[in-house]
Amino acid sequence: MFRSGVPLALSFLLFACSMTACGDDDADGSDGGGGSGAAGEGGSGAAGGGGSGASGGGGEGGSGGSGGGNGGSGGVLQLQPGVDWQWQLSDPPIDTSFDVPVYDIDLFTTEDEEIGALHAAGRSVICYFSAGSFEDYRPDSADFPDSVKGSPLDPPFQDELWIDIRTPEVRAIMQARIEYAVQRGCDGVEPDNVDGYTNDNGLGLTADDQLDFNRFIATTAHERGLSVGLKNDLEQLADLVDDFDWALNEECFTYDECDLYADTFIAAGKAVLHAEYVDESELDAVCAVTQPLGLSTLIKHIELDAYRVTCP
Repeated sequence: MFRSGVPLALSFLLFACSMTACGDDDADGSDGGGGSGAAGEGGSGAAGGGGSGASGGGGEGGSGGSGGGNGGSGGVLQLQPGVDWQWQLSDPPIDTSFDVPVYDIDLFTTEDEEIGALHAAGRSVICYFSAGSFEDYRPDSADFPDSVKGSPLDPPFQDELWIDIRTPEVRAIMQARIEYAVQRGCDGVEPDNVDGYTNDNGLGLTADDQLDFNRFIATTAHERGLSVGLKNDLEQLADLVDDFDWALNEECFTYDECDLYADTFIAAGKAVLHAEYVDESELDAVCAVTQPLGLSTLIKHIELDAYRVTCP
């Protein structure tokens, strides 16, 4: 994935503490899914209110978009179709000035003060982590035994390795990451790389393996009061729509796949956070497809910095 920076010393300390309290996960998993498109971390920009226009770091925020807010069973955050959002996983600090109801940020590198500022402004905070790959710069990287590591991801994320999601070691690490998200005050989580079975992973992962793991991730998050989104994994949308609270898609316009969400997450009243890594000149073409479907579309840089363009 795109590297978003060096974690804080405090983050290392807190995460190490949470790891000692972590047990093995036994929950059943979920279908993995592999939609096309990059799975990188991202930065998100900011104009709110669905108004178009690029916003780099520090630009004006528009009015907040529709949807979003707490609701649903157990008080877990539910995102409604059309909700406006920001996605920033790189180029810190986080630009907290945009008037959008949902921010998706990195679990490890975001400062406590930034999360606090977002909450003080009434924003919901979703925290990103990779659930299906090994990243050697993360604070818990030493906890991954060599036996769970598979093949490299496709470029530009070839520094990451697919991991064996069937193993208790991997599930314990992911449980600890979800518990760390609770400790940091996240309202939800964005687990990435949950479609390893559709890739050359070097581990022999199957669709059933992915379904079991993804459902394990969703159950683990829900048991701890966190909302959870299904990242890409288009082949298993119908299987997993009841397990996840919202979806996040990359490049469904580019690969002509956006309609797959209409009969699944959108029909269930669940938001589809959507990003395209295209030139701003393609905005009208992208929005003509995604807006009638109810997707929450952003045009982003692949680095996922603060830049963002929204549909009119």
